[in-house]
Amino acid sequence: MQKLKLAIQKKGRLSEESIKLINECDISFPNSSGKLVTAAYDFPIEILFLRDDDIPDYVQDGVADIGIVGENVLVESNKNVDEVLKMGFGKCRLSLAVPRNMQYNSINDLANTSIATSYPRILQNYLDSKNVRADIHVISGSVEIAPSIGLATAICDIVSTGSTLLSNGLKEVEQIFQSEAIMIKHKNLSDEKIDILNNLLFRLESVKRAQKNKYILLNAPNESLPKIFDLLPGINAPTVQALSKQGWSSVHSVITQKDFWEKIQQLKAAGAEGILVMPIEKLIY
Repeated sequence: MQKLKLAIQKKGRLSEESIKLINECDISFPNSSGKLVTAAYDFPIEILFLRDDDIPDYVQDGVADIGIVGENVLVESNKNVDEVLKMGFGKCRLSLAVPRNMQYNSINDLANTSIATSYPRILQNYLDSKNVRADIHVISGSVEIAPSIGLATAICDIVSTGSTLLSNGLKEVEQIFQSEAIMIKHKNLSDEKIDILNNLLFRLESVKRAQKNKYILLNAPNESLPKIFDLLPGINAPTVQALSKQGWSSVHSVITQKDFWEKIQQLKAAGAEGILVMPIEKLIY
């Protein structure tokens, strides 16, 4: 039987999140920091631990069948691969930043200046879209020090919290690209590997869906049930069980994470009591 080869980042936040998600799909493998390749015990998949910049190349060339990589890395690499799935983690942005004491009104203020970045393709596309000409200095690592040493007027770099910019005397002035981790695949996988990939995607989607929802149980007087059903439609419909207390029922349903606190207040106002909320491990439609 063939094995699907998955490339993930060797270390860092994307690596940790990828491994966590794979484990939550009930796929286990020895995770040794010294190994570059490892095989799962209970699923036909091999994990390749690579530099993030190399993952699009490996997937394009078929050395890896699929990969998990930042969307910014994929776009910058311009490799011929298929995008399969947004992973829901590793969210960040690519932004322009200038010294805090520099007066900045618009992107036109950077015309005919120099900008340091590790993402020249994405930056050039953005500048072209704004009809702005600037010199791009391509450097790898420590981009944020470029203005202080006189290498560039501004920088274009990945921003998560903005703390690195602040500590280097910079301010964020333009967000030019939103990124998150995505799964990519080789253009021409065998039918057997496509089947394995579909099985993996089925597991991933059930875990990701569960992360966005919670299981809720509550007690309510029967006259309040129509209002509660409107608030908790569930997947198909809520489960209702009669309680030993006359005229009361127990309602079981699913509630989305984003609506949770607003719905809880509305449920209480509708007459719900004894509300119990629990995480969901898997959610399969």
